[in-house]
Amino acid sequence: MTATAASGTGRDPAKYLLIAAISLFWGLNWPAVKTILTQMPIFSLRAIGFSAGAVLLLGAARLAGHRLRVERGEWPALVTAGLCNVLVFNLCTALGQSLMATSQAAIVAFTMPVWATLLAIPLLGERPGPRQIAGLACGLAGLLVLLGPEALTAPPSQLAGPAVMLVAAVAWALGTIVMKRRVWRTHPMVITGWQYVLCALPMIGLAATEARPALAEIHATVWTGFAWHIVCSICAAQALWYVTVRRLTVGEAAVSTLLIPVVGVGGAVLLLGDPVTPRLAAALVLILAAVACVLGPKPGGGR
Repeated sequence: MTATAASGTGRDPAKYLLIAAISLFWGLNWPAVKTILTQMPIFSLRAIGFSAGAVLLLGAARLAGHRLRVERGEWPALVTAGLCNVLVFNLCTALGQSLMATSQAAIVAFTMPVWATLLAIPLLGERPGPRQIAGLACGLAGLLVLLGPEALTAPPSQLAGPAVMLVAAVAWALGTIVMKRRVWRTHPMVITGWQYVLCALPMIGLAATEARPALAEIHATVWTGFAWHIVCSICAAQALWYVTVRRLTVGEAAVSTLLIPVVGVGGAVLLLGDPVTPRLAAALVLILAAVACVLGPKPGGGR
């Protein structure tokens, strides 16, 4: 797979399927991780997830006939993006969910489009168009509605969770920029697999310091959460995200991720019992409007 300008050359139906899959896989991963954290400590969760992701992705890539060797010139970007997109983001999102409600954590994490769009200006030379600006405004409005005015009056002790999630958002944005800056010859599954190898090593060492429940004590819901987290989020969504970044501009890819908190909040309502409120409904409408603004074709079929 190599970087393309598909998103800039006309209608591209495949990108809608990519975004829908990623939104489902990563959106439902938020309640899945919250469920896992009821019994599994953070470092152990990430050590298991990263290790399983490395084995499954590299194994699948090998079976599909892709070479596992990464060209020397691609390693710096692979490592940098892995540290941002995999290690920092996943650690911060797990810690953030232990400090605040899952729906709020997802909201703060998906301020990522702001940072990605801003970083793409000096680093990639991209300029957001009118639809991107309108979509970004709608998306931010939706996030602010979900977060609510109480965030402005919260004591410092309650701001640790949002601060950690903000780090996660910036790290994800920077990792996306790094992946977008170069033309990759290595397959996305191989890239992602090696990133998990690199990130699993420190997590395994840190997990050794934690107390974990015995396998027989782990609830069935936690096992289900692990299955979704490893197969759908760690493996499928992460690899598909890199495909999406190659097909779309950073602005399109970033703002399109606003669908993920819609799924995440919906999953929290259905699976965790979070209440449905008028604020929630208004925010969902704004976020969907943001995606429509960014991904809708221009008159005449162009972009």
